[in-house]
Amino acid sequence: MCDGPGSRVSACACVNPGSRPADGAASVQRLQTSRENAMSIINADVSSDIQSSSRRGIGAKRAFDIMTASAMLLFALPAMFFIAVIMFSSDRGPILFSHERIGQNGKRFKCLKFRSMVVNSQDALRRHLELFPQARAEWDATQKLRDDPRITPLGRFLRVTSLDELPQLINVIRGEMSLVGPRPIVQDEVIRYAEQIEHYSAVRPGITGLWQVSGRSDVDYDKRVQLDTLYVREWSFLGDLVILVKTIKVVVLRSGSR
Repeated sequence: MCDGPGSRVSACACVNPGSRPADGAASVQRLQTSRENAMSIINADVSSDIQSSSRRGIGAKRAFDIMTASAMLLFALPAMFFIAVIMFSSDRGPILFSHERIGQNGKRFKCLKFRSMVVNSQDALRRHLELFPQARAEWDATQKLRDDPRITPLGRFLRVTSLDELPQLINVIRGEMSLVGPRPIVQDEVIRYAEQIEHYSAVRPGITGLWQVSGRSDVDYDKRVQLDTLYVREWSFLGDLVILVKTIKVVVLRSGSR
């Protein structure tokens, strides 16, 4: 388990349970020496996938992220201010919601969104899942609910239009996220990625990505993992541009949004 914000994800959670005991024990012993060294060991298998794209290309991706996110944030400020005013006047609750996510190399960061749920949303979710087994099954399969009792009327609109994710432009400028990348995950999801976590942790998570343009909430969890892995293996700057263009279409048509 990680010790706190800024610490690294424990790579022990990524050891393949199907490996031979001797190999597994040796791997764990090496990983326990240093968390940062452990993450380097995990990422070694995929470093060639990332570095096969020239450093110039990776640098261009980061420069594009900074310039585009800065321009988008400046353009979106009036809308963001308007959303904040409506939200505060409706229930006097917090404007922004920050949730700890796992970033590049396993580093934790606070992922920002406009709050779209009621206060004490986790209690509401727990009660709902206890009362409705079908909702529990849906949650276990996708980590999402079609009829989520936690979402406010304004929050539902923000989610359908993806406006709730506008504050993540700040995460991009900070270097915690990219415009395009794998879907940012929480600590509890690391084990579900199994050995594929090495691909996820090799890059910055993105505001949009293959998952978002391939069905979003209509895609089951295992498929999401496959799409994240495919993105990392086949990354190209042109591919990012294609995903961004497709994202505009998905947002306008509201495909797979909940």
